[in-house]
Amino acid sequence: MDEPGRVSALGELLEEFSRAQFRAKDVGAKVERIEQRCLELFGRDYCYSIIQNPNGELCSHYPRQIVFLEYESTEDDKHMFESTVHVSKLQDLVHRSKMARCRGRFVCPVILYKGKHICRSATLAGWGELYGRTGYNYIFSGGADDAVADTEVAEDDSVARNGDSQFDKVRGHDIKLLRYLSVRYICDLMVENKKVKFGLNVTSSEKVDKAQRYADFTLLSIPYPGCEFFKDYKDRAYAAEGLVFNWKQDYVDAPLSIPVSMTRHLNIDWREYQSWDLVKQTQNYLRLLIHIINGDDNSGLLVHCISGWDRTPLFISLLRLSLWADGMVHNTLDPAEILYLTVAYDWYLFGHMLVDRLSKGEEIFFFCFNFLKHITSDEFSSSGRKARRKSSQPRDPGLTLEDFCALKPRDRGSPTSLSSDFSVITEDSPSAFGNAHCDGVDLINFGSQSHAVWKKTHTPSPQMAVWNRASEDHLLQPSGSEARSSSSSSSNHSDVFLRPGSSPLEVPQRRWDTWRGVPMHTAQTERVSRLEAVQSIFLSAYNTTIGLRTVPASPSGAISGLLEQFARGVGLRGASGAV
Repeated sequence: MDEPGRVSALGELLEEFSRAQFRAKDVGAKVERIEQRCLELFGRDYCYSIIQNPNGELCSHYPRQIVFLEYESTEDDKHMFESTVHVSKLQDLVHRSKMARCRGRFVCPVILYKGKHICRSATLAGWGELYGRTGYNYIFSGGADDAVADTEVAEDDSVARNGDSQFDKVRGHDIKLLRYLSVRYICDLMVENKKVKFGLNVTSSEKVDKAQRYADFTLLSIPYPGCEFFKDYKDRAYAAEGLVFNWKQDYVDAPLSIPVSMTRHLNIDWREYQSWDLVKQTQNYLRLLIHIINGDDNSGLLVHCISGWDRTPLFISLLRLSLWADGMVHNTLDPAEILYLTVAYDWYLFGHMLVDRLSKGEEIFFFCFNFLKHITSDEFSSSGRKARRKSSQPRDPGLTLEDFCALKPRDRGSPTSLSSDFSVITEDSPSAFGNAHCDGVDLINFGSQSHAVWKKTHTPSPQMAVWNRASEDHLLQPSGSEARSSSSSSSNHSDVFLRPGSSPLEVPQRRWDTWRGVPMHTAQTERVSRLEAVQSIFLSAYNTTIGLRTVPASPSGAISGLLEQFARGVGLRGASGAV
């Protein structure tokens, strides 16, 4: 398909998307073209099988043909990773497990990365939905426009306490499906432990399963605001900088909870998460997800919110685009093609209710693609070690390219040494993040207080660190010895960086400049250009089909900035113009 054809196809997709929510039982010619285009784009780089969902028999707001990626099909990679999953058995597991999660939105693999499945779903359903699925579908299948499964019937806590056999059975099938897909990590974006409506618990989640059925999985509670919060984003002239969620609302009771082993090497002060604005929160959560999938060579990841069609596609789409920009997935797709695929598959065919969200001003869909400018730096890159090994540039055998790459030199301060014992990196230090962020968003100095990511202490550390406003004065921190240890699942990006017990690493300035100027700059430039191209194409197509909603005048100039982006997207400004 030529360039005009790709642009036309994207415009048709956005028009259909903004007309009605996708329903598997109500498909016309336009939707069939969208489905076939997705299959074609997946087939460019992968061998795949289909999980059949005719007329929405498995889930009414999942694709009719759910793509199960088995392995990469390019000549270089086709024999590197091969799936051990039998699709017929997977189809059976899906059929058995679909009742376990809200709206039947079962665990579904959507991205294949180095042989590992990145999956999506809704949160766990309550017993009322389990026993009343037929009546529920009859009453609420007419396009319920809530984002948070308000219509789910209340879960009786005594069911979980008493180990009800049916409850054990359906959640048992859910667990079997997770294990069959080799999923180990479950990232829950809910800001609640359970969704409460009219004083009743209407959904559950793995983190509060009373029978602890999910204890064998690594559970991460990373609360992220629901789609309602994005009305504030729209009302602030589409400016995410400085927009902070109100964590003191009564219904917000899920603390940030991440295993300590996964926080050591990201140089993020997670204790400050309630003070982060929308930009920094989204960046840090994405960095965490990328760290998880890079830190374990064998295990997959599940991301979910409540219904799984707002916050979930936001992070699935950002993950897909970030990995693509690094050349790690969908290698043969150009910017217009990867944009079409993620809009069509990750958002439209998995049931995002764009029509309803636009009518309410909850523009989380627009935020996703306008946010790409904030993830262009190498902090979000997954390809560093693999790509930089391929460099043919000369190097000193006494200091390997791996050593240079581990230093993350872009925009750092002194390049001459690293701590030989335990690095304490502060949030306001340039070595924590670098200075390559867009739109003047200050992700380094946030507030007047400077905090160390970890403090060196001799207090024993638990396996899980939990942050919330109630326990702010009792922060749990890892011991020095524990911080120096490195598990096999998280060593890929940290062993050289911390260099525990070693002498300071001397970096000759000449070679530093050489490597910074060749492999790192080249890889970074490619990532930037790819993501900027996707954003530009999106803004152009969005402007001609949907357009920004009317917003109050903004003295900050945010609207003029967006208009400038649109101008670039439609070719009225040069590519070098400021965004």
